[in-house]
Amino acid sequence: MRRSILRLTAATTALVLAALLVPLSLLARSHAADRATADATARAHSLATGLGQVLAAPSGRRAAATVVNSANGPGLPRTSVILADGAVLGPPAKVTDAVRLARYGRAFTNEPERGGRTVLVPVQGVAGGTAVVHVQLTDEQLYAGTLASSLAFAGIGVGLMLLGLLFADRLGSRLVGSTRRLAAVADRLAGGDLTARAEPSGPPELRLVAGQLNHLAERIDGFLTAERENAADLAHRLRTPVAALRLDAEGLRDAAEAERIAAGVAALERGVDEVIRTARRPLRDDADGPVHSDLAAVARERADFWLPLAEDQGRTLAFTAPPGGGPVWVRAEGADLAAAVDALIGNVFDHTAEGAGMRVAVTGDGEGGAGPGGLLVVEDDGPGFPDGRVAERGHSGGGSTGLGLDIVRRAALESGGAVEFGAAPGGGARITASFGGAADGSDA
Repeated sequence: MRRSILRLTAATTALVLAALLVPLSLLARSHAADRATADATARAHSLATGLGQVLAAPSGRRAAATVVNSANGPGLPRTSVILADGAVLGPPAKVTDAVRLARYGRAFTNEPERGGRTVLVPVQGVAGGTAVVHVQLTDEQLYAGTLASSLAFAGIGVGLMLLGLLFADRLGSRLVGSTRRLAAVADRLAGGDLTARAEPSGPPELRLVAGQLNHLAERIDGFLTAERENAADLAHRLRTPVAALRLDAEGLRDAAEAERIAAGVAALERGVDEVIRTARRPLRDDADGPVHSDLAAVARERADFWLPLAEDQGRTLAFTAPPGGGPVWVRAEGADLAAAVDALIGNVFDHTAEGAGMRVAVTGDGEGGAGPGGLLVVEDDGPGFPDGRVAERGHSGGGSTGLGLDIVRRAALESGGAVEFGAAPGGGARITASFGGAADGSDA
């Protein structure tokens, strides 16, 4: 926008200056020619007055020649006297139609085709006929001094152009600065910082945009706060039936069965509590520094959790991690990673037949093609994705909500990674989730 303002100002200023300075230059040129012609005319009349008496004397022709020669000098117009018999006193001059016309007693100015300007003044009372004073002006003499004035006008034009561009640049800088500040606030809002507000500055239009942007931020903050409160309230309502389930589990006679069901209910309680904490947590909470978790440890713990159910259904659940059991630090909350792993493993249980095996693998720090961060790969021996289509949020072909894969997508994207869907070597589904490296560079 700044360059556009400069280009517009330059074009407008150039047009205005051209409309002003070109006529002024032409006027100065015309004024110079008129002034030179007036001087030449005065010189011719003065010479004609003196030559009338000189030529009337018996030896007047010689004296007249002396007078004419004295009227010519360096830088002066060429002055001649054409006598009635065609003789010329002074510099050579031709007898033209204009000279013949002047012999009838008329003084006038003539512009020859070869350029310049000629002043013709008749000399009356000369024996033998009328003589004519002939003053020849060249173009250089007509327009003397106009080059300097033209250069002065050009300098004024350049100065005004630079001054206009300077003002336009300051104006453009102000507009661009206000626009960039609005863009910075919009970027902060897009990054989840709902406390960002724009300070109105610049022209009224940008002030209006800043006010509307602040209003939009307040509305978004209000909507998100209300929705998060609703989610927290709904999760809180689940505590009562979960508590009832826990009491029922404690009342079972089979101790092993009671312990297994109690463990499931405890996991459900932890999930409900995590939902409430997540709903209450601000979108941007950097008070405790950048978050990081060990992807390998989380995936191993969740695989161990699902292993008994896999054994009950005759499935194999293989887990592999980097050699040596070292951590794979990624930029994500442990709870988010656990939810992602649970979603991927749970999808295998939900959408494959009993007996279909699965493999969970974690790589990191460049292993297996991973960059800084880590990769989570889950494969199964099921039918794979039907028609190669992946369920979208809120839609599923298996009777579920379709939110499981969306949980994985969100966890990966928020850490700076991505999710890829493909086919396993045996024809089943293969899901690869990449997670960005820990922001603080933790590796211990």
